[in-house]
Amino acid sequence: MNGPRFNEFIVSPKVRVIDQDGENLGVMYTREAMEQAQSVGLDLVEVSPNADPPVAKFLDVGKFKYEAQKKANQARKSQKTQEIKEIKMRPNIDDHDYDVKMRSIHKFLGEGDKVKVTLRFRGRELSHGQLGMALLQRVQADTADDGKVEAYPRMEGRQMLMVLSPK
Repeated sequence: MNGPRFNEFIVSPKVRVIDQDGENLGVMYTREAMEQAQSVGLDLVEVSPNADPPVAKFLDVGKFKYEAQKKANQARKSQKTQEIKEIKMRPNIDDHDYDVKMRSIHKFLGEGDKVKVTLRFRGRELSHGQLGMALLQRVQADTADDGKVEAYPRMEGRQMLMVLSPK
């Protein structure tokens, strides 16, 4: 069991006790510490089981669990999930269209997302794979300052894929 343990789980005969105000009451028998905690209207909670002797504190268990839950929710809310954004291109893309796609790639990398660049070949374009490789190398060179290649260009059926991640 990780985290604090409650009254019935404390197995050590002696514990170092800290009261509700953070004052160290010293080392005492577990039974005696439990009685003192109950006289104050609180529970005895083991906060550091690996110490010698273990450290126990006078706490209100309900309030303690509520605070721990609140901290966990706050941590979950503040963490950023990294998404994979996809940019689709064709091997004979026009310059302006390429610039628009590159602006999107720079924006996604700036936001901390990964970018999957997909190059779709149609018809006879497949026989000119070197055009696609040249285009993906151009993308790689243009994003060198804010991104790095996570998965180098590879063919998957009629598509060539490359994954960029933020630096």
